[in-house]
Amino acid sequence: MNSLTAQFDDIKLLEDKLKNSNLPPQLLQKAQANIERLVRLASAKGYSEEYDSVARFLDWITSIPWNKKSEDVLSLDVAKKVLDSNHFGLEKIKERILEFIAVENLKKAKNEKFHAPAFLLLGLVGTGKTTMAYSIAQSLGRKFGRIPMGGMGDALQLRGRARAYPDAEPGQVMKVLRRVGTKNPVILLDEIDRVTDEAKADIMGVLVELLDPEQNNSFLDHFIDHPFDLSEVIFVTTANNTAGIATAVLDRLEIIEMPSYTDEQKIIIGKN
Repeated sequence: MNSLTAQFDDIKLLEDKLKNSNLPPQLLQKAQANIERLVRLASAKGYSEEYDSVARFLDWITSIPWNKKSEDVLSLDVAKKVLDSNHFGLEKIKERILEFIAVENLKKAKNEKFHAPAFLLLGLVGTGKTTMAYSIAQSLGRKFGRIPMGGMGDALQLRGRARAYPDAEPGQVMKVLRRVGTKNPVILLDEIDRVTDEAKADIMGVLVELLDPEQNNSFLDHFIDHPFDLSEVIFVTTANNTAGIATAVLDRLEIIEMPSYTDEQKIIIGKN
């Protein structure tokens, strides 16, 4: 099989993905124009950087879950079982999560719109913050994705890099959504207090947009270049303290303090 035949096979695969992707209408038009462009590029030049760039863009936009959601479990019994099996003690925190599920049950009964909360799990290392974020996803029956923020030195790691640049790629948010395959996962933004000082202002600006219900229904990743609705994502952030977090970000988070375990509790956890 020569390289041109292989390219046209690739284009056919992308066309098939496009038919099954439920893209927003404007993006679908753009994608169809890019498919035609791929055919022209393949016929004229064979493999080229431009061909690879367009093919990669099409692969990405057809792999993102624009409309695919998981159904929330919203069972207090299931949630309590999950929380108790994953965490010893922490009763106040468990109560808050069960309270959220109870409220969402009422809203569902009244056909009211789901409003995704944003939590900050605040506590020292080893208090179970990451495990608690995973437990929230598990108790709701949602997919779970993690973005490590510690040491992040560029807001473009969240926001993506425009396709005009040679090293263009989507940001971590889009990468998580593609990996989990649903538009309503629980996304853990881990250690938001530990981003680098040089990039702190820019990264905090992106966090405000991610966590603000007035803005996150049209989040724009520079690579994808089309607004994505993140309003159904539950964002869980973690931090050791609030000193390194912008006030505007804190204003959009519900702070849940994770207490340190006592020596007696650690012995029980170790035994069980």
